[in-house]
Amino acid sequence: MKKIAFLFFTTIFLCSCTELQQVAGSLPSSSNNNLSQSQIIAGLKQALIIGTQNSANQLSAVDGFFADAAIKILMPPEAQNVEKTLRQFGLGSLVDKAILSLNRAAEDAAKSATPIFTSAIKQMTITDALGILQGGDFAATNYFKDKTTAQLTKAFSPVIANSLNKVDATKYWSDLFTAYNKFATKKVPTDITAYVTQKAIDGIFYEVGLEEQKIRKDPAARVTELLKQVFGSSQAK
Repeated sequence: MKKIAFLFFTTIFLCSCTELQQVAGSLPSSSNNNLSQSQIIAGLKQALIIGTQNSANQLSAVDGFFADAAIKILMPPEAQNVEKTLRQFGLGSLVDKAILSLNRAAEDAAKSATPIFTSAIKQMTITDALGILQGGDFAATNYFKDKTTAQLTKAFSPVIANSLNKVDATKYWSDLFTAYNKFATKKVPTDITAYVTQKAIDGIFYEVGLEEQKIRKDPAARVTELLKQVFGSSQAK
């Protein structure tokens, strides 16, 4: 399976070479390596729209979350003692199935990301684009966090709840840990939907941040003429 890191390499600033070269060819040239504001915003919007569509498809694939250790959703830290006890009593397969269900729910929810990212991109202003280009390592990541977190949460939550309900995970989790919390020092969150939703969003933005740094710092990652123009320009320095 392709690394999830690749998908947000496309999410932040990449799309297919052919498509981006077409975009680059439609923009006016800049002999002094100084891009106009219209070049910057047109290039970023086009790259981000195409990239996020490809990214959502990758994240929503089977094992999109589950097979990547960096974003794989595990049991909450507060439940580790419970997990350890279950495994000691030979119930490890039950725990493994529960963890798999959490990740499958996140993968289901990832399908909802594309229109949300696209809306945020279309609303991008010249100020936003310049801020991303000239900002720190996480300028684009922070832009998406600011513009999409609330919408992602709203969209992901019902999808994740439905996915977990298919295997009665929500009910079993709530019943088990409501009872457990009556005696436990460290309380386990009883709203598994909220937990998985937050972890899914955290995983998305974690990968966004890693790949944003890569394209900012590694010229070899700028595989199209458009990316070379935008991130090699004086405005990006």
